Amino acid sequence: MQRKVFWLLFITLGLIADFGLPIVWSLALTLPLLVFCWWVAYRSGWFE
Repeated sequence: MQRKVFWLLFITLGLIADFGLPIVWSLALTLPLLVFCWWVAYRSGWFE
């Protein structure tokens, strides 16, 4: 379940960033988005 939440959240937020922001900002936000999605899926305890 946590893996599905992680990938769904990462892909959704990544697509929003890709289409809503310029390419430089989109690339710059990839790593922070990855960390945020990891925290939500695995560390927050919301999906256990």
